[in-house]
Amino acid sequence: MAVLFLKLLGSFLTILCLVLVKPHTVSSAVIMGLRNHHNNHNHHRKPMLQANQSTCALFVGTWVRDDTYPMYQSPECPIIDSEFNCQMNGRPDSDYLKYRWQPLNCQLPRFNGLEFLVKMKGKTLMFVGDSLGLNQWESLICMIHAAAPRTRTHMTRGDPLSTFKFLDYGISVSFYKAPYLVDIDVVHGKRVLKLEDISGNGKSWLNADVLSFNTGHWWSHEGSLQGWDYMESMGTYYQDMDRLVALEKGLRTWANWVDKNIDRSKTRVFFQSISPTHYNPSEWSAGSTSSTAKNCYGETAPMSGTTYPGAYPDQMRVVDAVIRDMHSPAYLLDITMLSELRKDGHPSIYSGDLNPKQKANPDRSADCSHWCLPGLPDTWNQLLYTALFY
Repeated sequence: MAVLFLKLLGSFLTILCLVLVKPHTVSSAVIMGLRNHHNNHNHHRKPMLQANQSTCALFVGTWVRDDTYPMYQSPECPIIDSEFNCQMNGRPDSDYLKYRWQPLNCQLPRFNGLEFLVKMKGKTLMFVGDSLGLNQWESLICMIHAAAPRTRTHMTRGDPLSTFKFLDYGISVSFYKAPYLVDIDVVHGKRVLKLEDISGNGKSWLNADVLSFNTGHWWSHEGSLQGWDYMESMGTYYQDMDRLVALEKGLRTWANWVDKNIDRSKTRVFFQSISPTHYNPSEWSAGSTSSTAKNCYGETAPMSGTTYPGAYPDQMRVVDAVIRDMHSPAYLLDITMLSELRKDGHPSIYSGDLNPKQKANPDRSADCSHWCLPGLPDTWNQLLYTALFY
């Protein structure tokens, strides 16, 4: 009898949950209001500048060839995942490794791994976000390790938290996997993206001395790539909603959490802007190395100039708006424009995640989202280093 009662109760709760689900998107008035707010911004606006960057626009510049790069070689780094290790996976060209970011009106300090170790002694730096954060985490460890290859280290890899420790300096460099930043709970076997709840993830971030957040790509995923079954906002379940609206809700939850929970006199907070993809050659047709190109496959050099001719990501307008509204704004590492110029920097088919059949079909299989290591994420970390210490 008790078993029958529990089964009936479970069925009732499941039905109740689905009754609360909204089958359509949020109201058109909300969506249009948000889009009008975004469209009021200049479509090709310059990267957002920080208050302490009044004399040097770090994120406005051009890529210049520099044969002293890269700062490390992939065989010498103990942590690079196969999906990012383009040289190990047979990428035939190497010129993409020989470019340095040059801001228009200043010199970007070269990364000094020993200085990083000394200044961060006894501290914890944590990257939080999606696989682009993982990309950057591995890059930073490689850059530091290259400067101090004999220092004792210890690594633990897990889900959601992975940590690499430089034992002689008491430094921990961690990556916490949270593709949406906000929490995902399982309700009756369904994954629910909770747009106003971040407490589950956030409790793991409280003790870091430096926090670097990113999100973006997963908010637009659909079908089998989608990381949730329902979204929940203010007690209502949605089968879907406008993705920019959902992103803004999630980011405002993150921003409110940072303002309420992080002591900014003790912890530095960064937000990494949207990392671009290169799946549409028409966006860079003037600089395409092949008139028949269908994505980043075969691209071997960056775009010239200081601006990208393609569309600026709509998600960045959401990021800008949310960070500007923070009580104590996070430092925006505005890497979007400089990364858009690097159509040559992706793994393409030279990713360990691809089998031979996939590699033979670059039109469908090329990875034009992540970045080779060594490669572009090293520049992201050079900018993080500059923001921390200069």
